[in-house]
Amino acid sequence: MTDAEALELVTQAFRSCVRPEHFTNFEHCGECAEHDETLRSREIESLAIEDVGSAGWDPMCFVTPQGFIYYLPALARLALTEPTYKFGWYGNIFFGQLISNGPRNERYMLCTPEQRSSVAAFIQHIIETRPALVDEHCAPEDALRAFQIWSGHEAT
Repeated sequence: MTDAEALELVTQAFRSCVRPEHFTNFEHCGECAEHDETLRSREIESLAIEDVGSAGWDPMCFVTPQGFIYYLPALARLALTEPTYKFGWYGNIFFGQLISNGPRNERYMLCTPEQRSSVAAFIQHIIETRPALVDEHCAPEDALRAFQIWSGHEAT
């Protein structure tokens, strides 16, 4: 599978996801409001590493499950990009987002079996095509855990 095919698999599986009016609990605090505004000002095609690439200031840590699955194709696209000087490789953050709250988490449960399968195939593609990046960015365990969760074979 090529990168384009792997990304298209995810894009097609999530194409019917409705864009939420808000992406975070924007009334909670200033940080939630700022993250919500960032995500509301972007489209799937325009979400950039600068928007979500900082582990210390990442809107995806605050996003609702609906917002996460809406943007999942964009996050997958970012995971395929080369590391940048300022942000590094997005793949390790992507894996962290996919395993957040463990098996059967809200993000996972909101997805259809087709969507889960597409994410699992995408993770497998990254593991197979970018083993050096996965190793270099200390993500082998997270990548494996994400694959186990999204393929429905989570370790017990």
